[in-house]
Amino acid sequence: METIEGPAVVAIDERHCAGIRVVTPFRGMYAVRDRLMKELYAWLDEREIKPGVAFFRLHVVNMVGDMDVEFGVITDGPIEGDDRVHANVLPSGQFATLTGAGNGVGANRTLLDWIRARNLTMDCVESPAGDRFGCRYEAYLTDPRKEPKKKLWRIELAIRLAS
Repeated sequence: METIEGPAVVAIDERHCAGIRVVTPFRGMYAVRDRLMKELYAWLDEREIKPGVAFFRLHVVNMVGDMDVEFGVITDGPIEGDDRVHANVLPSGQFATLTGAGNGVGANRTLLDWIRARNLTMDCVESPAGDRFGCRYEAYLTDPRKEPKKKLWRIELAIRLAS
């Protein structure tokens, strides 16, 4: 991923969102993201809810096993979810961020190296089953419905730092 801005530490406020969360093997994670994206946008369209910035959040990162992932969008305010789509709030706090263009390959390692070089502490717990992040997400600053070529997306990678 070609870096456009950052890495940097920024304060991010709490934001209302709607999302679909599933458990998937690491190798199928981005195919699941694309399926969830279609499902969520269809759900929002049925309810005439205007979506804001889309994001892909990793709740549990496990490169060899199952990952707990969520595709969501920021909403203007609270919404009512159902048995498939949940209403939630993205946490606030200090985040290490990196904004780039492309498919995001390499951005995670770049940001993690930058965090560690500055002795910053992430909001996660290292475990044999994988890193369990309090909040790690990719925000799609390019609307994925309008630009189908992922290599042209502008993406902000954000990892919440411990307080």
